[in-house]
Parts: sequence; structure tokens; C-alpha cells
Amino acid sequence: MNEIRTFGVLGAGQMGGGIAHVAAQAGFQVLIADVALARAEKAKAEIDKRLGKAVEKGKLTADERTAIVGRITPVEGIPGLAPSDFVVEAVNEDESLKKQIFRQFDEICRPEVILATNTSSIPITRIGAVTRRPTQVIGMHFMNPVPVMKLVEIIRGLATSDETYATTQALCARMEKTTVVSRDISGFIVNRILMPMINEAAYALYEGIGTAADIDAGMKLGTNQPMGPLELADFIGLDTCLAIMEVLHTGLGDAKYRPCPLLRQHVDAGWLGRKSGRGFHRYDTPAKG
Repeated sequence: MNEIRTFGVLGAGQMGGGIAHVAAQAGFQVLIADVALARAEKAKAEIDKRLGKAVEKGKLTADERTAIVGRITPVEGIPGLAPSDFVVEAVNEDESLKKQIFRQFDEICRPEVILATNTSSIPITRIGAVTRRPTQVIGMHFMNPVPVMKLVEIIRGLATSDETYATTQALCARMEKTTVVSRDISGFIVNRILMPMINEAAYALYEGIGTAADIDAGMKLGTNQPMGPLELADFIGLDTCLAIMEVLHTGLGDAKYRPCPLLRQHVDAGWLGRKSGRGFHRYDTPAKG
């Protein structure tokens, strides 16, 4: 497989922008795309802003900031990613959307290019099966916020080759990320454990066991977690949490993964967490990105 020089990212939201950030910081030329060029340009501006804060704190020099930002090129749509040597998608946790994207990746990317997905729960085998290169499809699940979190969860589909895995693992190492490898089953390692905890916290709130503040304080102080489960759900996005729980419930067929009705109701109301200004908790202003 050819050397990876140009790293393509589809999705200019919080996750995609974070992935573009760490890839550019690792020295890759980065192409970042979204449905509109303006969204990709906004993601680059947000990365520049974050790097500016790092310069102010003395964690980065001004020249380093300029070099990192200079390696990021916003492009419009999937066709703009055609020059990439490796691509990763970071869009909504929607299986039909991801399959559509991978069919397009398969058409526009050179035959030797690896196609990675940042899915946090959808089996890689199913995504790879819609392409003509399932041996080159792999899960590359970054944690949020990407520039801060050290972990990348790698998931090999049934057909994923050893060469594809080795290349992906080497890319993660170059980005200074620690990797774990998960079996290709709904939810993988992290969300198989994390999301049922969040869902159970939602049930505790739904059943009146405690207030949102007390549930979060109890878990933070009682189990030494940096963020309570309901606060974490708001940070992730309640729509994303619900989508993952639905993947677990459908994929594993066990009633214990049934999404909490309160979680579903919040999503129906548009109370998605920090990004909307209200979730299980209220926030002064919606988050950017």
C-alpha cells in the first residue's frame, strides 16, 4: 500500500473537525469536506481558533500553528476527497447514510485507498459489504473531544485485511493515539459499556430515583468519573445516544438495551444536550460545531 500523505475527512462537525486537527498536527496534508464548502471552511477556522488558544498557553508556537492550519484544505463534498490516500467519514450515526457514503467513496477513491468509518456502534462488516473493497474498510472510532482524548478504537470487519489494520494502527500511532481492538459487534467495546450506563441513568431520572444533578453528582463523586452520565450524554448529544442504543437493541436483540422512553422523548422535543442548549440539563447557549 502506498505511503499515506493526504488524509481525507468527511464531516466538518465536532468529530470531523477534531480528526482533521490531529491529522494535520501529525503532519498529514488534510482535506476536509462536508455537504457545503462553507461548513468545511468553518471547521478550519475553529481549528485555527483552538490552536490560537494553545499558542496563548505556551503549548504551541505561532509558527507551528501556522504550519498546522496550512496543511488543512476545505473541499466541497465527497468528490473533493478524491486525491486522498486514506479517508475517514465522521457523519451522523445513521447506517443508511454511511452505506451511501461508502458507495460514493468506493467510486471516487483510488483502488488502493483505505476507507475508514468513525462509527461508534454500527458493524463494520455491513458497511464494508456495500463496497468492492471490503478488505480495505475498517472502523476508526475516535473519542470526543478528539484533540484531547488519547484513545482510538479500531474495529476490523470480517473481511478487513491485516495490511489495512496495520496501516490504520500506524496512522493512529503517528497521531499519538493509543489503540484498542474490538470485535465487530454492535457497540464495540466502549459504547457497549458506556451507553447502557447512560441509558440506565436516564431510567433513574425517568423513575424519579434522583434529580439529574443528584444522579450526576452521585456518579462523579461515588465512582470518580470526571463527568456524570447525564452530563456526558448532553455532551455527546442525546440524538447520538439514542441512535447508538437503537443499534444495540436491534443488533443484539436483548431487552436490556431498550432506549429509555425519557431519552427518546427528549430527542423528540429537540432537547439534544449542549448543542441545542438543553438536554438532561440546561445550558446558557448552544454549543458551537
